[in-house]
Amino acid sequence: MAMLEVKGINVYYGLIHALHDVSFEVNEGEIVALIGANGAGKTTTLHTITGLLQAKSGQVMFDGKDITRKPGHAIVRLGMSHVPEGRRVFASLTVAENLRMGAYTRPKSEIAGSLKEVYEWFPRLEERKNQAAGTLSGGEQQMLAMGRAMMSRPRILLLDEPSMGLSPLFVGEIFKIIERVSSAGTTVLLVEQNAKKALSIADRAYVLETGNISKSGDAKALLDDEAIRKAYLGE
Repeated sequence: MAMLEVKGINVYYGLIHALHDVSFEVNEGEIVALIGANGAGKTTTLHTITGLLQAKSGQVMFDGKDITRKPGHAIVRLGMSHVPEGRRVFASLTVAENLRMGAYTRPKSEIAGSLKEVYEWFPRLEERKNQAAGTLSGGEQQMLAMGRAMMSRPRILLLDEPSMGLSPLFVGEIFKIIERVSSAGTTVLLVEQNAKKALSIADRAYVLETGNISKSGDAKALLDDEAIRKAYLGE
């Protein structure tokens, strides 16, 4: 049984039909990439899965449970964390305070241990733990957003455009961390416009075009697909 199943969801913004019968699944232990151009519906898909938007029809199943109508905070408690597009850190709070915000579903007695784990994942955050999050670089804020999500100890991590606006050096570093997170046992659903990087680390992938899943398959096979290379890899 898939850990996450999206079954025929339809989402509207007023009269605009944003997602058309979108269906896909993520199995435990996988990195699954969802790629597509700007405006294809990738962020809308993640927002629908995590309860920030409501589907007009269709179903979202997590670990065999229907979460289609559950609010976001209840979904986090079930073991799903979402790293939003644009990082969305709390700029006026310190790095350590931002991280603690990510542990609001956890017993207080476990927070210190989780902070230690996150600082092992992201040593740079420990160096800046007393610094205001708004003063961090873009790459450091992305690390903070990921660390904050990991503070809830999720079974599945949903990442929305983690490479956006970052230097090539930070992009490489962030993707290495995603692979390490996956190797440590966390399932990953990766939404990413940088198709080449996403497909290079994913197990499987889906292509979203104007609200429709147009293609799916093994990530490495899609990386070699001529149509994908022309449309998304600039080749």
